[in-house]
Amino acid sequence: MTSSSPFPLIVWSDASGEHTARWRSEAGVPPPRRVVIADDRISADAAYRQACEGTALLWRGDFQNARQLLQAMSRRIDRKPRKQSASPLDAFNAHRQAQAQRARTLGMLLITLEADYSIALRRAPDVKAACEEAYGQADVDAGESASSVVSLRELLGLIGAHEWRKKGVEIAALGARIHPHYGVFSPVRGEYVELVARAPLPAGTLAFDIGAGTGVLAAVLARRGVERVIATDTDARALACARENIARLGLDGQVELLEADLFPPGRAPLIVCNPPWLPARPASLIERAVYDPESRMLRGFLDGLAAHLEPGGQGWLILSDLAEHLGLRSRDALLAMIDAAGLRVIAKDDVRPVHPKATDPSDPLYRARAAELTSLWRLGMK
Repeated sequence: MTSSSPFPLIVWSDASGEHTARWRSEAGVPPPRRVVIADDRISADAAYRQACEGTALLWRGDFQNARQLLQAMSRRIDRKPRKQSASPLDAFNAHRQAQAQRARTLGMLLITLEADYSIALRRAPDVKAACEEAYGQADVDAGESASSVVSLRELLGLIGAHEWRKKGVEIAALGARIHPHYGVFSPVRGEYVELVARAPLPAGTLAFDIGAGTGVLAAVLARRGVERVIATDTDARALACARENIARLGLDGQVELLEADLFPPGRAPLIVCNPPWLPARPASLIERAVYDPESRMLRGFLDGLAAHLEPGGQGWLILSDLAEHLGLRSRDALLAMIDAAGLRVIAKDDVRPVHPKATDPSDPLYRARAAELTSLWRLGMK
């Protein structure tokens, strides 16, 4: 059911009649068709069974009990035995399918947000700041018609992102923190930042950073002494996030943020790009930083690089080889893309990832993660 509002509507009934509210889903999930009221009396088994059957539970009990119920439902998902996969690619596909099913099931526990983003439940936290960062300013003038319904799982994600934004991520190469916004990939994989921090600069006059994200790589280049850095992105959240981080670091005079699809106008002696590493379709906004359908951004960067490099300049491609270990893209295919773009490999710097999943044998993608290398490919024109 929809209206002239930009929001889809969710519909449910209780003893007082039929109700509607705005439906919020950052992942673009449609509103559930079957909605029942649930409270502290429901058991975890009953809630899990209904969620698996596609029935959403609109919570009317204690907020902290809802969190505990969500955890209990999650444990029931984790108890399911995992089938052994014949190949890394089969393991990846099964893993993504399981992730999608998990998100669907856990997304069935719903919370109502009032027009001002408050929650009218016992022991509910103040989530107004977290919601405003993700959804924008509350539409308090609209009254009850601006109330909305969101999955508790998404709401907890908003709260976590708000805490990350406040705390920030320590970046050794900057000696400072980068503060990621909701929906902008956090630079927790610090090894790729270190590669940019230590690779020899071909010039110190100008650099393009393609896909600015939080602004971390633009900031590292500026701190390394590059006189002017132009960082581009197509996502408004990323540009706002990068702008805030660059200002906090006092680098406004060196770094320019520009909304552009890949390259800004002109040429530069150094062009840096850290595209999504896996050629697959993202299932949510945040996954766009991880999954690059048909390697579109990677191909776009390589195909346009020669036209934007100054003579003798270098393109720095930061890329994990996880896709190769998963069977999603071969090394020969990557080298063929580089060659077809009129480019040559000058050098390649590698580093092993240090994230916990690389050493966790229980992770379904452990074999691929354990073999993974992150590389900075230094490319030049033929």
